[in-house]
Amino acid sequence: MNGLPTLSNRYRLVEPLGSGAVANIYRADDLTLGRQVAIKLLKYEYTRDPAFQRRFLHEAQALAHLDHPNLVRLYDFGLENDQYYMVMELVEGSDLKSTIARRGHLPPEEAVWIALQLAEGLGLAHRAGLVHCDVKPQNILLRADLQPKLTDFGIARSVLAGGEDDEQPWGTPQYFSPEQARGEALSPASDVYSLGVVLFELVTGHLPFHGKDPRALAMQHVSSPPPAPRSLAPGIPAEVEAVILRMMAKDARERFRNGEQAARFLRGLLQQSTPGAARLAGARAIEPLYENRTAPGIDWLAVGLAFLALIAVGGLVPLTMWVYLLYFASAT
Repeated sequence: MNGLPTLSNRYRLVEPLGSGAVANIYRADDLTLGRQVAIKLLKYEYTRDPAFQRRFLHEAQALAHLDHPNLVRLYDFGLENDQYYMVMELVEGSDLKSTIARRGHLPPEEAVWIALQLAEGLGLAHRAGLVHCDVKPQNILLRADLQPKLTDFGIARSVLAGGEDDEQPWGTPQYFSPEQARGEALSPASDVYSLGVVLFELVTGHLPFHGKDPRALAMQHVSSPPPAPRSLAPGIPAEVEAVILRMMAKDARERFRNGEQAARFLRGLLQQSTPGAARLAGARAIEPLYENRTAPGIDWLAVGLAFLALIAVGGLVPLTMWVYLLYFASAT
């Protein structure tokens, strides 16, 4: 026996997998379905804190409405001895931050492939009206086959709710979007920025901004331009650099609107959608980034509509004159 409890007479804790700020993670046996799962158990010191209870329940509710291969799945939620717990999909692998620390940086095709999958997962969350608010490598589990799983929706916010007050800070300063640093309402484009920072780190092995003071670090996202990724890793294709810098645009309106749109551009950088055969596809996907710099083509639909409008207006002129003359003749 390992001395660990069995929750609800069903989930037998096997071994600890990790520990976060407010919860511990365990490998567990599901005695009913005969499978291994991950248990996220709220720490004892937070069990009687209503704010942390709400946050824990909020995360479970967010995950319950999401089903995507790149988002960790929620199986169950329960309470045991006044301690809340979540039963989740067990992901065999390490977090992405550990991968970066071990490998330094990833080849561009691997990094883009990982970011593409994460963008697709975020796209589903965004369609469901959720903003993750804390996209970072520590919240991304990576399997050996390069399938990432985004976790920790504990501070996710509803797009419809806008910027609601919270006594807890949202997100992590190293991956803050500019609007996050300013304390403004967040949107799906905020997650796109944070994912851009993750992709920057994947291909260069470095964060774009550094600082010991969290507030000063956060404000760099607001006012300081990020270094060009190719200045840190010259082997990065220019097309990949351009996508990263667009994802990290200071103005949210200049980024991809949401995860789904970001995924389309990232997919365009790969010729095939399998990690073993992924290769960069040159400038094919990057062309829309510069579409406002080239001479626009003729919009024949607009021309046709304008021509019809001209005919209509031109026809009204003689008709008006005819009515006026007819009225004048009858009056005299």
